[in-house]
Amino acid sequence: STTDYIQHKDAPGTPGANAFYAAMDGYLQRLDALGATLALTADHGMNAKTDAKGDPNVIYLQDVLDSWLGQGAARVILPITDPYVLHHGALGSFAVLHLPPGTEADVLARLKAMDGIESALPKAEACRRFELPPDRMGDAVVLSTVHKVLGTSVARHDLSALKEPLRSHGGISEQQIPMVLNRPVGGLVPGRRLRNFDVFDVALNHVH
Repeated sequence: STTDYIQHKDAPGTPGANAFYAAMDGYLQRLDALGATLALTADHGMNAKTDAKGDPNVIYLQDVLDSWLGQGAARVILPITDPYVLHHGALGSFAVLHLPPGTEADVLARLKAMDGIESALPKAEACRRFELPPDRMGDAVVLSTVHKVLGTSVARHDLSALKEPLRSHGGISEQQIPMVLNRPVGGLVPGRRLRNFDVFDVALNHVH
């Protein structure tokens, strides 16, 4: 699948999701019948990001930092920001912070104490943990919990296009994904941690 539109708009088990996967299953069945080796995986998981009322469950980090440090003293970058606001309203569970000198320790400590924050890490630790390029990162990385998303400021997010309950990704809770093959697999190193790009190695070198 070259889009995650359905996964953003339709939760597992809903009519839209079921119809989409039934269609995909039909295509895959035809490929299997032709003798193809099929290896299926995903780029990321997806979770509902709503509160008890079904509204988007957002921590607006730019607003938070502006209240702590002064207007515009810090800057929040959301990698999920793109023109496809119909999908996720440019709200995800990962953010990069650019902070004024000398404020990092205090800001991270206060963020860690907030409800809905899974991790608030200095750049060096975040880059080691998540294999990120240090030359492209800010001063800190923040990740939200499973049903929370991160925004910049309320005024910068137009959520009017979200007609269904918000579903998004980008956090630790969306790391676990399936890897499915239509052939027996063997010869993998016991305990090896597989990631989505390993699907090529598994399909080419470990299928019986």
